[in-house]
Amino acid sequence: MPELPLLDKRKPAIVILDFGSQYSELIARRIRETEVFSLVMSYRTSANELRSLAPKGLILSGGPSSVYADGAPLPDPGIWDLGIPVLGVCYGMQLMVHQLGGQVEPAVGKAEYGKAPLEVDDQTALLANVVNGSTMWMSHGDSVKSLPEGFVRLAHTVNTLEAAIACHKRKFYGVQFHPEVVHSKDGMLVIKNFVYKISNCEPDWTTTAFVDEAVHQVRSQVGDKRVLLALSGGVDSSTLAFLLHKAIGSQLTCMFIDQGFMRKGEPEFLMDFFDKKFHINVEYINARERFISKLRGVIDPEEKRKIIGTEFIRVFEEESARLGPFDYLAQGTLYPDVIESAGTNIDLKTGERVAVKIKSHHNVGGLPKDLQFKLVEPLRKLFKDEVRKVGMALGLPGEIVRRHPFPGPGLAIRILGEVTNEKLNCLRDADLIVREEINTAGLYDEIWQAFAVLLPVCSVGVMGDQRTYAWPIVLRCVSSEDGMTADWSHLPYDVLELISNRIVNEVKGVNRVVFDITSKPPGTIEWE
Repeated sequence: MPELPLLDKRKPAIVILDFGSQYSELIARRIRETEVFSLVMSYRTSANELRSLAPKGLILSGGPSSVYADGAPLPDPGIWDLGIPVLGVCYGMQLMVHQLGGQVEPAVGKAEYGKAPLEVDDQTALLANVVNGSTMWMSHGDSVKSLPEGFVRLAHTVNTLEAAIACHKRKFYGVQFHPEVVHSKDGMLVIKNFVYKISNCEPDWTTTAFVDEAVHQVRSQVGDKRVLLALSGGVDSSTLAFLLHKAIGSQLTCMFIDQGFMRKGEPEFLMDFFDKKFHINVEYINARERFISKLRGVIDPEEKRKIIGTEFIRVFEEESARLGPFDYLAQGTLYPDVIESAGTNIDLKTGERVAVKIKSHHNVGGLPKDLQFKLVEPLRKLFKDEVRKVGMALGLPGEIVRRHPFPGPGLAIRILGEVTNEKLNCLRDADLIVREEINTAGLYDEIWQAFAVLLPVCSVGVMGDQRTYAWPIVLRCVSSEDGMTADWSHLPYDVLELISNRIVNEVKGVNRVVFDITSKPPGTIEWE
């Protein structure tokens, strides 16, 4: 039995088998939005393992392979005899056809990518209430040439004859589009039809149910032992702190290591918020000089990350020994991290499952195994948006729950080139102005991240009839659903103008502001 389903005693109502699609996690998120618990598992999961989990439905994800190619990832044929509904999405649909006696071949004429109107031929079951002509997001280079026995067509497009298929008797369904992406207009309706009408799932995956289960789980695991949490003030660690405090109270100790790369006033705010306002025990560790001294002369961003991560570990080891002993270490591991560590990603050339290196944890930075802690990870089955809901249910104020993601190394990687105290102070002031004006304009919740970047170059300017030679600030604002892809936020000109005027007039050392209009991909959200 793989580790992934054993996150707790709750079994998934819907299991998604991952064949390497970039959208597998998104399918799981969409199902959870219907208040039904789902898990992503490797395509290698056996039929017997699935049978022991007793899901009410099974979804086969998309993927980059062709089902007829050598080495294509194929599931256990026994999944077709589980007696539960199955939905194949893109590659998953082609697998269904291929393994059940139909035929798949390269798309005749041309492949189909992007938006296409779906012509509905049969509105029963899967496509019930889906509007004829509804836009769906297509992404495939192969098509179905012939259907297996017992299958019928549900829908087609101009370029795809079999855009949706079904074997109603066995409750097998397939779609050649991605219902999980926002571009598919009635995609969520398709998902709800499969979850509720076809798989007969009950909407019992609620925030209240999760909190109750998590509190019980933590109490059962920890008993009367002490727990240590590295607190950053981000959504994940803050929510975890509130959850653990609700479960075990004074047995929890939070450690906030101030490495000197936080935003303006944030260390003081966090200590006041957690320790004084909510009476959650937080040990403040001032390590600012220690960290910045390690970065003298360092320019390479990856080297910065490694140095900061290593120093964090050293400080954590020293302080945990001083404050301890502790039996448990709490971490804000989320479900996407669990999926990646389980190695469900597929090698695009061989079709084989491969392990993926996960970036260091936001707070802990890859703690060494010899610390001898047992892990407490009650958020490990949640996506980021679910964590926000849990945080609100636990009483975290909106200013914490809604805050934009912030990198673990902080402002050190938003300063290109060497990090100095002068540059840090400059960037802090500029960053504060960005956030203040975005908030004032009522745009904060519409933007995934809004921040400033300081470049290690100078340009000539004129201020007060005097020549200046100062740094530029880059304004980076992006809109996204999960951070995996992002588009630059189209801010109103008057807001951009106000931000620029304030930064140039109020921030010492800056005489120019530029606006980054690059999407991800090809760019990244951060500049490092």
